[in-house]
Amino acid sequence: MLFGEYSHTVDDKGRFRLPPKFKAELGESFVLTKGTDGSLFVFSAGEFTAHFQDKLRDLSIADKEAHKPLRQLFSSAFEAETDNQGRALLPANLKEYAGIGKNIAIIGMGTRAEIWSAERWAEYNKGADFDTAITALKDYKL
Repeated sequence: MLFGEYSHTVDDKGRFRLPPKFKAELGESFVLTKGTDGSLFVFSAGEFTAHFQDKLRDLSIADKEAHKPLRQLFSSAFEAETDNQGRALLPANLKEYAGIGKNIAIIGMGTRAEIWSAERWAEYNKGADFDTAITALKDYKL
C-alpha cells in the first residue's frame, strides 16, 4: 500500500526519483497519466491493467459518452521505466499539465501514487481541515 508524502526535485533532463518504498511497490516500470486537480496519477503496470482491463471489455464500443474520458486518460498514459540510478523520465506534456517545475510532492493514495507540483500541492492543502476531511470518509464506508 502506498502512503506518505515525499518532496523531490526534477532534474534538468526531466527525470525524478520515486521514494524507495514507492519504487518497491510500483516496480521498475510504471504508468503515469493525467490525474485530477492538476496532479499526475502513478500506477504499477499491473494495477493500471487490472483496474481498467475487465471494465473495458464490458464497455460497448458504441458508448460515445465513455470515449472522451477514456481518450483523455489513455492518450496521456506513459509507461515510465527507472534507469540504473533509479530515475524516471517525466514527459514534457505531463509536466506541463501538472504545472511542474523543479520541486514536486509525491504522495501515496493506497493503490496509486500522485505527483504534484510542490506549489500546487501546498495550495491544495492551504486551509485544509483534517477533521472535516477524515469525517467525510464515512460517506465512502472507510
